Amino acid sequence: MANAPIYQALADAFAGEGVDTFFTLMGDANMHWSTAMLGIDGMRMFHVRHEHCACAMAMGYWSATGRVGVASTTSGPGFSQIMTALTTAVRGRVPLVIFAGEAPAKVKWYVQEADQAAFAKACGAYYIRMLAPSRLHQYVREAFYIARHERQPVVIGMPYDLQKEPAPDLGPYVGSSSLVPELTTPVPDPAQMDAIADKLAAATCPVILAGNGVIAADAASEVEALAERSGAIIATTLMARGLYDDNPFSIGVSGGYARQVAREIGEKTDQVVAIGASMTYYTVDGGRMYPDAEIAQIDIEPLGLRHGAQVGGIYARADAKLAAQALLDRLESHGTTKAQIRSDDLARRIRQEPADPTQYELTDGLLDPR
Repeated sequence: MANAPIYQALADAFAGEGVDTFFTLMGDANMHWSTAMLGIDGMRMFHVRHEHCACAMAMGYWSATGRVGVASTTSGPGFSQIMTALTTAVRGRVPLVIFAGEAPAKVKWYVQEADQAAFAKACGAYYIRMLAPSRLHQYVREAFYIARHERQPVVIGMPYDLQKEPAPDLGPYVGSSSLVPELTTPVPDPAQMDAIADKLAAATCPVILAGNGVIAADAASEVEALAERSGAIIATTLMARGLYDDNPFSIGVSGGYARQVAREIGEKTDQVVAIGASMTYYTVDGGRMYPDAEIAQIDIEPLGLRHGAQVGGIYARADAKLAAQALLDRLESHGTTKAQIRSDDLARRIRQEPADPTQYELTDGLLDPR
């Protein structure tokens, strides 16, 4: 668009990345960009009452859709309100791009001026300060590349007054998808699959722990079939909560949010096969969830050390769907397995018992929130 202001070119670049939804609380430093975004065909803008909510809703958007979440705040105090949500996104490796307008560059004093880069870096996020209009497309492309490929939240900052200047001739926008490497699906190593299958067949109380990677790989049915064939109990990470709620031998969320019956099973577990789960501190409840179990981790990015603790004994880099099917094929040749944990009584307990059976004496004016 000839003689268009920079904020319009910036909005067009976001649309060029496939953005059609964003979350914002408008202020002076981001209102022109937000308005330009809303003027793009098919664009949806969701207003929030607090900047923190814009960032958190963008995180939820990624969780629900798998697409980069986009949020926006105004400068200084507006941006500082997202620190908790932004830190959470960093630790959860949530791909976000946040546009935060900055204080005007050409004024001698501005009440909302703050070192936003320092705030972002303190949270662990990547900060890009846009000062050269001729590089606008490169800035946006870099932000979305880092968010998508490195799974890291990125904050883009641009001074309020610079946004209103005429944009130079930037040419057509080329999106970050042109830069993201096309990686082949990690194929499971046969020797590792043999070793994990042998351990699974020999376990008396095995647990298959499914994480978000199972959902991403569309491997839910293969993992469930593996649990059925091996006689294992199924658990999930918090991010995969509800994936197997209809299965009578699913104990639900593993770790800090585990129900009582799940903890009892965890104490007996001798083998965990974690598929598509990063094995965070909370998933294993700091080591208390499966105190005596051997752990095999199958993931596209297996980690030997996670949150200060050793993750497992076998680390297999593989796609969740291919690995689950490979293990299932191997168990078919094993014949019977030694798992003894499944029973009608256990299924009844899982179905009927409350998550926390602790009894509390209630008096007038008190309510049990469970």
